[in-house]
Amino acid sequence: MVDYLIYGNQCCVLVLLVEIELSGNKAMLDKVTPLILTFNEAPNIERTLKRLTWAQKIVVIDSYSTDATMDILHSYPQVEIFRNGFVSFAIQCNYGLEKIKSEWVLSIDADYILSEELVREIDNIVPTPKIDSYFVKFKYCVFGKPLRGTLYPPRQVLYRKDKAVYQEDGHAHRVYINGNSSTLDSQIYHDDRKPLDRWLIAQNKYMIIEAKKLLETPTSELSFGDRIRKQKIIAPFLILFYCLILKQGILDGWAGWYYAFERMLAETLLSIRLIETEKLYKD
Repeated sequence: MVDYLIYGNQCCVLVLLVEIELSGNKAMLDKVTPLILTFNEAPNIERTLKRLTWAQKIVVIDSYSTDATMDILHSYPQVEIFRNGFVSFAIQCNYGLEKIKSEWVLSIDADYILSEELVREIDNIVPTPKIDSYFVKFKYCVFGKPLRGTLYPPRQVLYRKDKAVYQEDGHAHRVYINGNSSTLDSQIYHDDRKPLDRWLIAQNKYMIIEAKKLLETPTSELSFGDRIRKQKIIAPFLILFYCLILKQGILDGWAGWYYAFERMLAETLLSIRLIETEKLYKD
């Protein structure tokens, strides 16, 4: 009888521990609010939202979209929309952080598609005071086809809200976390379906800002990659070789060539802007 009671108590404790663990995992997702910036993202945003159905609330900062973006957002009841005129990505992100009440933030672009594995991995996170943010790796897609490798680096997308602040970094923006980070094993799919003319307009704006950054930053403070880009001539050809050969894009067929040409064109635009800016400053 005593042995039976001890065994029964052990079973109860085991069941209780399992229930606590499961409730803790569920609570982690409950503590996370996705943050998304939008401007005319109708070609992308619904695919992104379909992978966020677990979220109790999704905060979207919209820069006054004029396409069907707002209609799509309104079709998801957990989406909370705040419209704010665009000045910079960092300003928009910091504005978004002010609207979030949860402990954790999942900051993603409107063309990021969370893998099912990543959702499960986040679900299984047991928060610890030692970790304040998580990096996630990306699988770049061209019209839905995942590539073997890209230039897209891992990003800190999951972090504690009270530890984060965004700052500008050239044409891009970066979140700075006051704390320690870790890296998750699963991936996000980066799959932008907007037309090429939108990409060209954006890249032209980005490269003006990027050229200014490269020229105003002392060479000693630039990364090795940025030092090569500053040379103007080498980078476009090097990036084509890097994408096709080192990243094995040539094995991805037309999608690999498309991506390689796209990146080469972006670097060519930067080289042209660097030359133009240098001549304007000189004259």
